Formats: sequence, structure tokens, C-alpha cells
Amino acid sequence: MVSKSQAKERIKKLREVINHHRYQYHVLDRQEISEDALDSLKKELFDLEQEYPDLITPDSPTQRVGGKSLESFTKVPHPKRMNSLNDAFSEEDVTKWIERLGNIGIKNIPEFYCDLKMDGLAVELKYLEGVFVQGSTRGDGMVGEDITQNLKTIEAIPLRLEDKPPKEVYIRGEVFLSKKEFERINKEQKMKEGKIYANPRNIAAGSLRQLDPKITADRKLNFYAYDIVGGEFKTKKEEFEVLKKWGVRPNPYGQIVKTKKEIDEFRSKWEKERGKLDYEIDGIVVSINDNRLFDNAGVVGKAPRGGVAYKFPPKEAETVVEDIIVQVGRTGTLTPIASLRPVNIGGVNVSRATLHNLDEIKRLRVMIGDTVIVGRAGDVIPDVKKVLTELRTGKEKGFKMPKNCPVCGQPVEQVPGQVAFKCVNTDCPAIKREQIYHFISRRAFDMVGIGPKLIDRLMDAGLIQDAADLYYLSKEDLLNLERFAEVSAAKATKSIQSRKSVSLSRYIYALGISNVGEETALVLAKRLRTLDKIREASLEDLQNIEDIGPIVAESIFSWFQKPYHKKILQKLEKAGVKPQTEKGAGDKLAGKTFVLTGTLESMGRDEAKERIRNLGGDISSSVSKETDYVVAGSEPGSKYEKAEELGVKILEEKEFLMMID
Repeated sequence: MVSKSQAKERIKKLREVINHHRYQYHVLDRQEISEDALDSLKKELFDLEQEYPDLITPDSPTQRVGGKSLESFTKVPHPKRMNSLNDAFSEEDVTKWIERLGNIGIKNIPEFYCDLKMDGLAVELKYLEGVFVQGSTRGDGMVGEDITQNLKTIEAIPLRLEDKPPKEVYIRGEVFLSKKEFERINKEQKMKEGKIYANPRNIAAGSLRQLDPKITADRKLNFYAYDIVGGEFKTKKEEFEVLKKWGVRPNPYGQIVKTKKEIDEFRSKWEKERGKLDYEIDGIVVSINDNRLFDNAGVVGKAPRGGVAYKFPPKEAETVVEDIIVQVGRTGTLTPIASLRPVNIGGVNVSRATLHNLDEIKRLRVMIGDTVIVGRAGDVIPDVKKVLTELRTGKEKGFKMPKNCPVCGQPVEQVPGQVAFKCVNTDCPAIKREQIYHFISRRAFDMVGIGPKLIDRLMDAGLIQDAADLYYLSKEDLLNLERFAEVSAAKATKSIQSRKSVSLSRYIYALGISNVGEETALVLAKRLRTLDKIREASLEDLQNIEDIGPIVAESIFSWFQKPYHKKILQKLEKAGVKPQTEKGAGDKLAGKTFVLTGTLESMGRDEAKERIRNLGGDISSSVSKETDYVVAGSEPGSKYEKAEELGVKILEEKEFLMMID
């Protein structure tokens, strides 16, 4: 918990930064940081203000809705303030929201209405005698911009309501752009060398602010309604039913739920299935279904208490670099790691992020104590994307690469011609430890049940010094370790002994040779066929292998020349560890290059890669004109878009399975 004086200083800086980015985003249609990052900043400000309510001021970003109206449009006052919702990012946040409602007397809520949170632009439609007469943007919540002519170009917005609506009624909803339209517009922009848009919302916002309605009409925008101002309705569900009768579409996937558990299940379902929608969503909206209870809950600042935006885990968030530590990798390379104030990104609590190397630290200008934006995509290691220098207090500290290894204390040297710094002590415990972690890993020898924690205990007890020593362990050795029972000791040794026969490519990869990843290991295994031929190959032989450059060839050649490595190979051979010639089911995919993106339902990514390789195909991590196929699972990333852009054949999972069957 921060002190009040610290909170006051932090709140002041957060407000300044948020106001700057909100103005860029809402008024100028510019985006300097992602919406995830901005949401994260707002969430921190909201939490601090909740902790110290007396520090809340009327001009705080948490107390108002949007930016100022553009001067080029007529201003339109709203009959009732257009509020927006506070954000929740976790189950705990939603629990606290329900608890806060209980604290003001709203307990045992019978029903909630869950709806998808569209990633579009909020608008208000005014109807007189059932006829659409005016449309406006949210603006600052009280006054918006008149964009009537542009809204009339949207087919989903009826010019006349059906079924006898009230004499005067206001309908609020979200204007959005489909993913297909987003792709079409960007393709056209690229052809005429125009601006490429970052996301569908940016195009929707820009389209509604066009002074020429013909341009808006060409964008083929869409609309879903979510609220009615004027008229008496008992529940949110009833409002949505009435909207349908009037000929106005609400989002079709909304539903009533009765418990907190059902709220979480609804959110989880759409987090998994959002990729199937033809439009972007960034979470769900949860509201008290009973409108009387909703209204009784009141409004705090900009947000009604009766509803909350329950967002999907962000891919980016802001946090603070509490320290920069150095990690020694399996090849001795020193990697600076940012030790972070814990933050939830993508549903995972992140407390560390890689800074890659000293050049990256200089490029980012990151210092200890800085507020930073951290990104995480899938299972990729989190990294620091941006430093928010505006939030500096003057107490931040710079970072210097240590002159001595933080593990063994021996001198550190910079690799000639590279940015990397290395510990050159081959007996460094950190190098050996990391090498063994790598050796047992899933993509190497895949020793099930043998993990880093056990390796640490074995090394600390002096039972192993390198990976080969694992094969000389007995059950009795493990029983000497604290908290190791007979069954678990037998299971561990059996797991180790069962992994004496692996493919040659896995074996080479497991050795941890600098610059040799899975693909290079596979190339070596396919071209030279046996371990003996690989270790006896001359530097020239290695350089003559296609796809192996001079630096990689030098790494391979020098690794096999070192006495320490020769000793490990001898120990492995003596223990009966023998690599097997690469097995393949044929050359069905020979000469074909595949890129994988998204999540496959029928198999993991590693298995898919292995199946492709066994059929003679190659794997690439990036899409290019040379790529033959992109295999797309659920929630594919930017590689999918790149494939479409380059005209590369995209295989859905069913097509891929038929191909490799």
C-alpha cells in the first residue's frame, strides 16, 4: 500500500499522461499507445482514487467520459449524460464490484445481463414520431458532435422505427467495422499508398468524422444498439426485445445470467470464441438486469455503479521497473531482465520481462524506477515495449552491464562484433545449470517429471555436474534427497532411463550449441545423418551445407573441438544414450515451407511441427513470399493477415489434417 503523499504524486502524473493520450485518441484520431496500455493506466488511477477517495477531483479522467468535440461539427447536447463503464480485468475485480453494490444496500441481485463489449464508437440516435432526425457522438458525455448525415449512410440504422415507438426517443449504441471491411479498406489504402489503419475502430471513428457522407458510405459501417433513453422498461432484457420490435438490432449474443460463476463462464466462452466473430470485441458488459435496481445504484463520476466492462486479459499493461537483474543463459550470454511490479497480462501475472541486451536498454532509455508498457503475446516471454518518460520523478537510476558474472564472479567479455556480453568461464554453475534445463526440456530430451527444481536440488547436492550425469543416477541417490519417497525416486529414474533414444535432431538441439536451434539441428540431422559425421565434419564441410551460414558453422565446429564437450559426449555414449537417424513418413511435403499461427484443437504446436518435418516439410517462424502454407488455428495472429496480404495459401485445421494424414 502506497502512502497518501506518494499516491497524490502518482495520481497527478497519471492524470496528465491519460489526458494527453485520450486527447490524441478521441479528438485527433491518433494513437501513441495501445488501448490495452491506456486502460491499464486508467485502472491504476481508478484503484488509487478508490484507496484515497478524497484525492478525487472533478477534472480527473475517471470522472469524465471522452474528449472535446471537434470544432468542425455542430455541437449537440445529450438529453441525459452518456456515461461509460468502469473496467474489470479479473474475477477478483468483478467480485469487488458486486461487494461494492452490497455495501450500498443492493444485495442478492437476482439477474445480470451479459452482452458483448463492441470495440467501436458510441453514438446516440434521436427519433421523433418514429423518424430518425439526429445522430451524435458521445463527445464529453454531455455534448457530442452532430454526425447525422454520416449515420444515415449506415444500413443497420433504421430511418424510421416500427411498432409505434414513443413520440420522442433516444437510442444509444455502437458503430463498428467488420474485419472483412477492415481488410478491404487497408488493401485499397496500400494500393494507393495511403494511410494504413491500425485497427477497425480507428477506421470507424475516422469515417464518422468525415465531412463528406459519401466517404462514410463507402466504408460500410455497422451498428448494434445497447440502450434506450425515454420509455419505461423493467429490465435490460426487455429493452433489447423492444429494440428488435422497432427494427433496431442489439448484439444477438447477449443473455441473462444469475450468478457470478455464470458471468465468468460467459466471459471465458467469448474470450475463446471471439476469433469466430466478424468484428472486434474486447470484453463483455455486465449489468444489473433489473432497471430499477440499476438506477438505484446511482452513478459515481462518469460511471453507473450498476454495470461494469469485464475486459479480456490485455496483451499490454503498464507497470514499474523495480530493478534490472542479469540472467546467465546456457551459452553464457548475459541477459538483462526487468524485475517488475506484478501485473496481469493476457491472464497471467507477470513480474519479469526481458530487456534483451544493452543496446535495447539504450534504445528504450529504460531506467530502474521507470513506468513502462509491457507486452505479452501467447506463450512469448514478456518484454518492455515503451517507457513512459512523462511519469519520471527524477529518482530513477541507470543500468550498467556488470564487469563480472553475477553467478561465478569471473570476468565478463563482450563478444567481438556483437552486442552480447558473455561469461567465459565454462565451469560457471549458471551455464551448466541452464544447459541441463535445456537438455531435459520438452523440445530436447523431453524427460517427463524432471524439471528445473529437481535439477537445482541434484546440483546443490553435488549429485550431477552436467546433463550426462543424469543417466548415472540411481534410485538410492534420489532417496538421499530430502522429501523424496521410494515411489517418486523410482518414477524419476525410470523417466530419465526411458529417454536414452531420441532422434538425431533432438539430440543435437539438446546439446545447447550456440546459434543452433531446432531448425538448424534438423538440417544437420537430415544432411549428415549420424552424430559421428556431424562431429567429424570440417568447418568447410559445415559451411557448404545449405541454410547454414559461416557464424553457425563456426559455432558447431568449435563446440565439438572443446575437450569439455567431448567428455560429455563420451559419458552419454557410455551410458547408452544413442541418437536415432531422422525418421520420416516420406517426402510428401518435401520442399514445402509451413508457418503455424493460432491454437490447433487436435494437437499442440510442437506435435504439428514434428508431423510436418516427418513428411519432409520445413517450418518457418515468419511469413514471406517463399512460404507455401500458413496453418491457422483459433485466434490467429498477424501472420494470418500477412499471408492474406501476400496471397499465401491459408490452411484451416481440417485441411491441414487431411494433408498430413
